[in-house]
Amino acid sequence: MLSDLNGSLAPKVFFVGEAPGRAGADRTRRPFFGDKSGDNFQLLLDSIGLDRENIFITSAVMCSPRSPTDANRKPTRSEIKNCSAYLKLVIDLIRPNVIATLGAVALEALALITYHEFRLKTHAGQSLFWNDARLIPLYHPSPQVIAAQRGMSLQLSHFQTLGKLIR
Repeated sequence: MLSDLNGSLAPKVFFVGEAPGRAGADRTRRPFFGDKSGDNFQLLLDSIGLDRENIFITSAVMCSPRSPTDANRKPTRSEIKNCSAYLKLVIDLIRPNVIATLGAVALEALALITYHEFRLKTHAGQSLFWNDARLIPLYHPSPQVIAAQRGMSLQLSHFQTLGKLIR
């Protein structure tokens, strides 16, 4: 669903995340808010002087995928594919000039809309062209990703590239 909690309909940056997190967006209905990923995301936005009033945030998968123990889990390919038509509709509605994907799932979801061969490991932090927009693949701001050799300093560096693009 779309609401004012997603952000501006004329955003400087259109962010695509993975899926609503159990403790964050699934609980608060506001993407990247209310959990550690949301705190990290806010820190990254602040680092380039970007506020939520100037961005739009959605997810590659609209449901909150859970493991049998009720923990967050990575969306399946089928879940990503099932939500790709909705994501395309939102992109077509907003018509963003700059799209930033947060994680590999979000980047994969865009490939289901208009095929590309971009890979997060290879293209993270680079300004690319996709579907009439500038695309910047970024790592997901989750604590797990930040702890796994993609630390906050790397993510801050990638966000600086985004900041330069929108200035």
